Amino acid sequence: MPNVTVIGCQWGDEGKGKIVDWLARKADIVVRFQGGHNAGHTIVLNKKTYKLSLLPSGIIRGKLSIIGNGVVVDPLALINEIDILKNQGLKITPELLKISYSATLILPYHQLIDVEREKQKGKNKIGTTGRGIGPAYEDRIGRRALRVCDLYDIENRKIFLNNAVLHHNITLKGLGKKLIKASDINSLLDKVAPIIEPFVDDTVEIIHRENKKGKNILFEGAQGSLLDIDYGTYPYVTSSNTIAPQAAIGSGIGPSNIGYILGITKAYTTRVGNGPFPTELNDQIGEKIRKKGNEFGVVTGRKRRCGWLDSVLLKYAVKLSSINGIALTKLDVLDNFKEIKICVSYKLGDKIFKTLPTSAVFMNKVQPIYETLEGWNACTKGVESLNKLPKNALKYIKKIEKIIGTDISLLSTSPEREDTILIKDPFIK
Repeated sequence: MPNVTVIGCQWGDEGKGKIVDWLARKADIVVRFQGGHNAGHTIVLNKKTYKLSLLPSGIIRGKLSIIGNGVVVDPLALINEIDILKNQGLKITPELLKISYSATLILPYHQLIDVEREKQKGKNKIGTTGRGIGPAYEDRIGRRALRVCDLYDIENRKIFLNNAVLHHNITLKGLGKKLIKASDINSLLDKVAPIIEPFVDDTVEIIHRENKKGKNILFEGAQGSLLDIDYGTYPYVTSSNTIAPQAAIGSGIGPSNIGYILGITKAYTTRVGNGPFPTELNDQIGEKIRKKGNEFGVVTGRKRRCGWLDSVLLKYAVKLSSINGIALTKLDVLDNFKEIKICVSYKLGDKIFKTLPTSAVFMNKVQPIYETLEGWNACTKGVESLNKLPKNALKYIKKIEKIIGTDISLLSTSPEREDTILIKDPFIK
C-alpha cells in the first residue's frame, strides 16, 4: 500500500509538522489520528510560519485533511485555528477538511478540571497543558463523552451532557469550585454546531474508499512515543496512544494499511514538562541547544528541556512501532559543537542497562553512558545532498543508524521545507 504513517520517537516536538508537510507533496490525503490541540506543529512556507494544533499538517498544501475518530476536538479551538489560517491567506473549505462523526469533544469543563487537578498535585505535577485533553479521553473511556455526532442529536446530547456534568460537578464541589450548568454548555454547543457541521462526515468511509482507489494516505501522529499512555514514561505521559498502531485505531482502517512507518527524531533530545530525562543538560551546552534550536513550545511557549541524543529511548521507540525508517531533524542545531555525545546505555550503581526502565522513579536515578564523537564545526543548514555534508556529520548519522539498527530515510537541515534530504522515499516500496 502506498501509505505512510508518521510518528514521533521522543517526547514530542521532533519536527513532525515539517516532515508531514514535506511528505504531503506526494500524499492525496492526510489523516490526524490521535491527540488534541495540545500538540503543536510548526510549518515554514515561503518565509511565512504556520502554527497548527488540531488541523492536519497537509492542510497547508491544500490536501484533503481528515481529523479522525481518535482525536479529541475542542470546537472553539478548531474554529479559532481555522480563522487564524484564513487571516494568513488559507481558505479552509468543507471539501478540504473532514471531521469524524465519532471524534470526542473537549468542552469547557474538561479544561477546568484539567487545570484544577494539576494545581492539587503541587510539586508532583505532570506538566499538562491544561487544555482538557486528559479529562476528555477519560470521559470517552467512562462512556459519558459527547462526540461530534451528538452536536446534531439534541436529545442524545442532553442525556450525555447531564451525565457528564453530574460526574464533574462532584469533583468541582470537592475542590470548592463553582459548579457547571448543563444549560450553559448546551447553549455554547448550539452556537458552534452549525459552524462545524459542513466539515463533519463519515471519515472511515472516506478513508476506505480512497484507499481502495490506491490513493496515497499519510497518517499523522501527535506528541511522541515516549508520551504514550501505555508505553511512555508513565505517569508523565499524554492520555492517548501515540505509537504507530494507533494510526489504524484512530482512523478506522486495518493495521495492514498504515503502510511505511516513519519515525521522527531530533539529532538531540528535548522534553516539555516534568518527568525523567537521563541526558538532560542543565548547563551552558543545554542552553546553547535551546537557543539555537528555538526550543520553546508551540502551544504553551514553555522552555523545552534539552540534552544529547538518547539512543536507548530511540531504540525502544523503533521497537514499539516496528519503524521502517527514521527522519532525523535539526541536524544543523549541532553545527558548532566541538564534541557531540550519544547516550548508548544507562548506569545505576554497578549495573548497566541497555533498555528503558519500566518505572519513571527508577529512570530518574540512572546515569547516561555516552559515546563521544568529534563535532563538524561547519554549516549544514540548507545542505541538499548527503555528499555535501561535513565528514563528521556523516559519521554522526552513520553512528546513529548502527546503534539503533534502523536506516535514516530523511534528513532535515532547517525549518524550511526545501531543506530536506531524501535518502529513501517512504511512498515507494
